[in-house]
Amino acid sequence: MRTLAIDIGGTKFSLAAFRDDEMIYRESRATDRAGGPGALLAEIERIYRDWAHDYGFAPERCGIGFGGPVDFPTQTVTLSTHVEGWAQYPLVENVRRLTGAPATMDNDANVGALGESVYGAGKGYDPLFYMTLSTGIGGGIIVHGEIYRGADSFAGEIGHIQIEPDGPPCLCGSNGCLERMCCGLWLERDFGKPASELLANRKFVERYVVLLARGLKAAIMMLNPARIVIGGGISKAGDALFLPLRAELNRQMTAWSRARRDVVPAALGDDSVLYGALALANQ
Repeated sequence: MRTLAIDIGGTKFSLAAFRDDEMIYRESRATDRAGGPGALLAEIERIYRDWAHDYGFAPERCGIGFGGPVDFPTQTVTLSTHVEGWAQYPLVENVRRLTGAPATMDNDANVGALGESVYGAGKGYDPLFYMTLSTGIGGGIIVHGEIYRGADSFAGEIGHIQIEPDGPPCLCGSNGCLERMCCGLWLERDFGKPASELLANRKFVERYVVLLARGLKAAIMMLNPARIVIGGGISKAGDALFLPLRAELNRQMTAWSRARRDVVPAALGDDSVLYGALALANQ
């Protein structure tokens, strides 16, 4: 079975071609925020047509992870909080027209959660909570091998839990949200340095994990997951982030709670959403 997997994020987008469960081609490019959905779809089309011409790749199905809220039953993009022009954009319809294959889409955090559950660090852990810690912050919940989306496709939006009541305004209209305090976009705007550079500073990390642990505590107290997997660019900091984060989470957790605090980085790295798109298409 041939599958085209697409991961659309606020900073970059990626395409992968799969033959059964084997990734055979992969390409990533920077997201043209100013160009909006039209420019991005044109780039997807160029990559896809190159693969079709050079390798004869013709997918039988497509899976898409989109970096923003998605109305799953209607397969429509709700919006992107980081890139203009995506509200109600017919992404699935355009991908179907391009490839001639059926396509299925979900929010990228849900898709990343599915990828780690089926192929990565979440395999064998149920329920699973996945958090993407990147340009923005999102969450995905897996229960009995299935994505839990909630009544209106908005479950898992941990990025907009308020963790600092007097904190600065968030793009969502609230203030002091986990995303506003901890995501890569705002870290760079607030401190003038990319997250990768900030997280190399031990003193910065000590302050940062206090905020991050508040969000994870909420997930643990609400969901009691068997494991939390963290993906996205910021998770690449490895032990420099995860060791102090685990210690801080243990410090913050309610004393009487015996809920697990098993927090690990994504095993699939930058490919969690691509493998999740494969699994989504398989479903």
